[in-house]
Amino acid sequence: MRAGGAALLLAALMLVPMPAAADPQITILDFDALPGWPEDRLDRALTVFAETCDGLSGPDWRSVCNLARSNPDPRDFFELLFRPVLIEDGDPALFTGYYEPELHGALTPDDTYRFPIYSLPPDFTPGEPYPTRDEIEREKLLEGKGLEIAWVDDAVDAFFLQVQGSGRIVLPDGKVIRVGYAGKNGQPYRSIGQELVRRGVYKAHQVSASVIRNWVRRNGEEGLELLHHNPSFVFFRKVDEVPPEKGPLGAMNRSITAMRSIAVDPAFVPLGAPVWIDKGGEVPMRRLMVAQDTGSAIKGAQRADIFFGTGAEAGRKAGRVRDPGRLVVLLPIQRAYALAEDWAPVR
Repeated sequence: MRAGGAALLLAALMLVPMPAAADPQITILDFDALPGWPEDRLDRALTVFAETCDGLSGPDWRSVCNLARSNPDPRDFFELLFRPVLIEDGDPALFTGYYEPELHGALTPDDTYRFPIYSLPPDFTPGEPYPTRDEIEREKLLEGKGLEIAWVDDAVDAFFLQVQGSGRIVLPDGKVIRVGYAGKNGQPYRSIGQELVRRGVYKAHQVSASVIRNWVRRNGEEGLELLHHNPSFVFFRKVDEVPPEKGPLGAMNRSITAMRSIAVDPAFVPLGAPVWIDKGGEVPMRRLMVAQDTGSAIKGAQRADIFFGTGAEAGRKAGRVRDPGRLVVLLPIQRAYALAEDWAPVR
């Protein structure tokens, strides 16, 4: 699970979540209603599905999960055992992207590595407000308490690590520390992208993750002050159990896969389910993904965040995504028809 913006660069920085409608519309589709379905590499989606399908509850899910792990023909597997289900709640579909940042850091501070990544403080209580970002960073409330996992070389990278909720820190000797979300301070999330728009620095359509990064870096103390506009602060933990070549942990506590894992709203889409995405925009994308993650800004039946991978290039691609389209969840046949007859939010 990502922090509250992890999900999503532009989404977390700009999007104000909207409540879903009370009575979603459920439509059972045929596979030939999914443009691009015949061309997709379903074997890749099947491999990703099999890695987390044991997290789905119900005898029908257990049956298809056992079969998924027996090396079936991918197209027969999905077409014979599932039905595509379109769930609409009145809000238009929105696809965004997220990634795993890669930062440069060290285990001891110096003139280069000055910005700490903190673990949970001993006086932290989940659900209760903790000091703000400004108090933690400007007043150095946590300094000298042995809570630093590492120090990184860029304040903006440290901020965006908190937006994403997980990342990799590359040490000077080439070793890698992977960190994951451990908790946040209970303060409200305020968009620094929206603040730049409010100040008249940019128009809303001009704001992107790279634009924000560059503005903060160009503007010295004023740039750092903008980061403090967001009082929310995220704490991390080391994720030693995940090998460097694997993706970060998602909401199912398993590694997620670049371009095959998405974050969804679990009130509508069960975590672990296959999901067909038909994304428009400048770079259309039609492929079978697996719902393996969540994010606090990912709300609604037609809302999805695509995981683009690790590092700067993945970040650039993710930051450009804010596109319309359609999201269709694949459910075991009996479950699909039962859902259409008697809708209830997924639990």
